[in-house]
Amino acid sequence: MRNKELDQTLVLIKPDAMKNSLTGYVLSQLSEFHTGLVFAATKVVHVTRMLAEEHYAEHRGKAFYPSLIEYLTGHLHYPDEPHKRRILAVVYQGPDAIEKVRAIAGPTNPHNAREQRPGCIRALGTIMPLKNAEDEDIDERMDNLIHASASLEEAEREIKLWFKPDDIPPFMRAFAAIHCEDHFYYKDDRLFNTYEPGSLCLLAPGDVVWESDLQALQLISQGSPALCSLQSIVAKHLVNRKISVES
Repeated sequence: MRNKELDQTLVLIKPDAMKNSLTGYVLSQLSEFHTGLVFAATKVVHVTRMLAEEHYAEHRGKAFYPSLIEYLTGHLHYPDEPHKRRILAVVYQGPDAIEKVRAIAGPTNPHNAREQRPGCIRALGTIMPLKNAEDEDIDERMDNLIHASASLEEAEREIKLWFKPDDIPPFMRAFAAIHCEDHFYYKDDRLFNTYEPGSLCLLAPGDVVWESDLQALQLISQGSPALCSLQSIVAKHLVNRKISVES
C-alpha cells in the first residue's frame, strides 16, 4: 500500500527564473506554509547537455527540441557567462505532492496560465517563437520558469535522473536503494567493470545506488537490454564535476 507521506515530485527552477530573480518567489509559493510539503533534497546544478537531453527525451525529434536543450542548459539566458548557467533542483515530499505543486505552478503554457490561473508561477513566463534559416516561424518554446513532475511514474524517473540516493536523507527516500558490490566505469558512451584510462568511476563497492539503476547497469554490462539508457544513469554522476564532457 502506498505511503502518501512519501509522495515526491521534482521541481526545477529554470534559468529564466534564476536570471529574473524569481527563485525566492517560487520557493515561497511552494513553501511548507502554503503546501504542507517539505524539502527532501535540493541542489544547484550546472546542467550538462546529456542531462538536459535525458530529461526531455520524450521531445526528441520535435522542432523545438534543440532550443529546449539550449534553454535548460542555460546557454540562451547566459550565452557569455557560463559560470551563471545553473538551475535549482528540488524534491518536495508530502501527501499529493504532485497535484499541489502543479496547481501552484499553473498550466505549462504561460499564455494559458495568465488566462486560466492568473497569479500562478507560470503566468510570469513567456513564449518565444522559433524560426528556421529562412526566418519562417516553425514552432515555439515555452519559457515557463519551472518544471514540475506530472505523475508518480514521471516523478520517480526524474528524481532518479537528477539525484543520487545519497543526495536524499535515508528516511526520506521514496525509492529502493541498495549498496553496490561492483565497479562500474564510463567512457565514450560505454560501460566497463574495470578501469580504462580516461574513464569515470560511476560506482564502487559500498556506494549507495538506486536499485533500478544497478539492475540496469548489470544488464547493460552483460550486453542485455535495460529499462533505461546508460546515459540516464550516467547523467547525474556528471553533475557539477569538472570533466571533459560537453556541457
